[in-house]
Amino acid sequence: MKKTWWVFTALALGVLSSGVVKASLEGDRDRLEEARLMLTEIHGSPDKDIPQELWEKARCVVVIPSVKKAAFIVGGEYGKGVTSCHDPAQGWSAPSFTLLEKGSWGFQIGGETVDLILLVMNDSGMPKLLSDRVALGAEASIAGGPVGRDARAMTDAQLKAEMLSYSRAQGLFAGVSLTGGYLKPDRDENKEFYGRTISAREILIDRAVKAPPVAEPFLRALSRDLPRKESR
Repeated sequence: MKKTWWVFTALALGVLSSGVVKASLEGDRDRLEEARLMLTEIHGSPDKDIPQELWEKARCVVVIPSVKKAAFIVGGEYGKGVTSCHDPAQGWSAPSFTLLEKGSWGFQIGGETVDLILLVMNDSGMPKLLSDRVALGAEASIAGGPVGRDARAMTDAQLKAEMLSYSRAQGLFAGVSLTGGYLKPDRDENKEFYGRTISAREILIDRAVKAPPVAEPFLRALSRDLPRKESR
């Protein structure tokens, strides 16, 4: 009887664990699709987009879609996004999931939801993106980026920043200061998505894993090929 009880318990825990993993993977797919849609919509309006010159220079891009306004007020973890890094010879890396923690700037952003994009612009910003937790503005210099076709009118702060940041709220896309926030890898989601414990560095820099098919639409949106075709 006792043996039967243990078998039943093990089976029940296995079913529960399987359900949790499945739900987590579906959440990852949803996050990738939201990020793809966000990029597609933004790239579809060149006059309100991130300048092509900056996009091509960016070492990595972090996309954090659909951040709820209420999450700025309640809880310490409020932004779930996805990151990919670019290499001229290899293209965009497989995605690494990313978290943005609450900062003092949260109350200053309006709208029911806010979409965020961060561009890592140079080699000095790369290690900070891959660290366990980086304070934006304190440990990594960050500035609101320019919008439009031309990046030549950038300010000195924008030119020197390790990261450029953008937000979209109520249809308005603009540079925004994220000083006071904290960025870190989402280890749990990376483990669920790739089926093993793996660091952001292994995914983004070492390219220890290939992007699964579900991530391909997001990577095509990063290349800006798909949005340009859709906007014609």
